[in-house]
Amino acid sequence: MKKPVHDLLDKNMRLPIICAPMFLVSSPNLVINACKNGIVGSFPAFNTRTQTALDEWLTTITEALKNEKQKDPTAKVAPFAVNLVVHASNKRLQADFEVVKKHKVPFVITSQGNPQSIVDAVHKWGGIVFHDVITVAHARKAIDAGADGLILVAAGAGGHAGEVNPFALVREVREFWQGPLVLAGAINDGYGVRAAEVLGANYSYMGTRFIATTEAEVDPDYKTMLVDADLNDLVFTDTFTGVKCHFLKPSITRAGVDLSLIEGKAHVDLDLGGSNAWKDMWSAGHGVSGIHSVVPVAHLIEQLASEYNNASQLQAFSSASSHTPQVGR
Repeated sequence: MKKPVHDLLDKNMRLPIICAPMFLVSSPNLVINACKNGIVGSFPAFNTRTQTALDEWLTTITEALKNEKQKDPTAKVAPFAVNLVVHASNKRLQADFEVVKKHKVPFVITSQGNPQSIVDAVHKWGGIVFHDVITVAHARKAIDAGADGLILVAAGAGGHAGEVNPFALVREVREFWQGPLVLAGAINDGYGVRAAEVLGANYSYMGTRFIATTEAEVDPDYKTMLVDADLNDLVFTDTFTGVKCHFLKPSITRAGVDLSLIEGKAHVDLDLGGSNAWKDMWSAGHGVSGIHSVVPVAHLIEQLASEYNNASQLQAFSSASSHTPQVGR
């Protein structure tokens, strides 16, 4: 019997934030530090090369969070999530899922396919499943498949992003779905998290901002590039992966690829000369402009909490002011 989303997530979260699963970025260290500071940490199963490694990661994360909760039973220790690609092209899905099943992972994030078989199985051990969508049509299909929540990957998200404005996407989905919604796309601070709630989302997906943390185990140059970058340093292209994705221009140039061959074109077939699309071309979302330093996860979450509380207070003040009688009205 599945556990209500509120019981699993809200009761154990300090802030309504999910640290998004990022290919070649999310690691047990990042996941554990996100969870123990009160937000959901997650990682793609693809970040482990074998099922043995996946088993080891899940054991490490589970034990660390269990120990954290035992140290302080009153602490907000959020659950973790594993991301599974459920598209037919993923030949390791069943093997990966058997490991996820063994550990009874509490929260599974599915993407790129029909999640129904995963949903049915996860519900049997009391877990929940949220599914990534980039269009309203995808949202309807995920609901029909029994997903407990929807992750709306809107325009401006890092990685493989949608192209629909988040205002339009959230409001249209809310016309037919009252269940949990997560909004992804350029949310970079606590003000954005609160704005997503006002818009109608229950949670915010944050990825790019967490790459610029000390716990993210990536090339230090990647973090420096994020700090130095702004919106002009991004290109949205399907050249490297076959699906449109935001990449940092300096990383493309660094890999020896001529940017002029990519910018402004719908699609280009390039000989990458041995470069790897994800290892050498680094992704980031529109929120990159708000990254000014590399900090520990705990420090970042404190900052997000302060911004979120300030935004809530501003909203409360604005709401109170709007009820003040005005002369002549």
